[in-house]
Amino acid sequence: METHNYKATVTWTHDLTGWGEPAGVLDSIKFSAPPEFGGQPGLWSPETFFVLAANSCFMATLLVLAKHSKLTFARYESEGEAEVEHIPGQGYRFKQLTLRPLVTVVRESELAPAQALINKAQRHCLVTNALAVPVRVEARVETMAPALHG
Repeated sequence: METHNYKATVTWTHDLTGWGEPAGVLDSIKFSAPPEFGGQPGLWSPETFFVLAANSCFMATLLVLAKHSKLTFARYESEGEAEVEHIPGQGYRFKQLTLRPLVTVVRESELAPAQALINKAQRHCLVTNALAVPVRVEARVETMAPALHG
């Protein structure tokens, strides 16, 4: 069985803000809770990461399928949107995720094959297929090292 592991570390800085550092990625990402939940405006949030993860995975899946099918796209762009709802007594949850890819092909004869690949990508996208997966939390609690007094 082939497996792959992906890691990221988050470090709290202040208020509801922190830094995310994906393993093997050069750039860290500053993030916060969304402003509507008391976070800092203008930063990435877990909710925007969620949409980006699904949208970018769908694109990558589609492009790999297109490459294997020897279908070249002239252009690809996609808008992603997630709706969050509050359920009294339960809290917040994602109600719906919508991806709106726009694929441009060169020839009319490529329209149907491109649509077929979009349908296939929808069945094979790793992230969108994992959205109902249980979450395991492996927490650690530690104390600061005592300060040395000289």
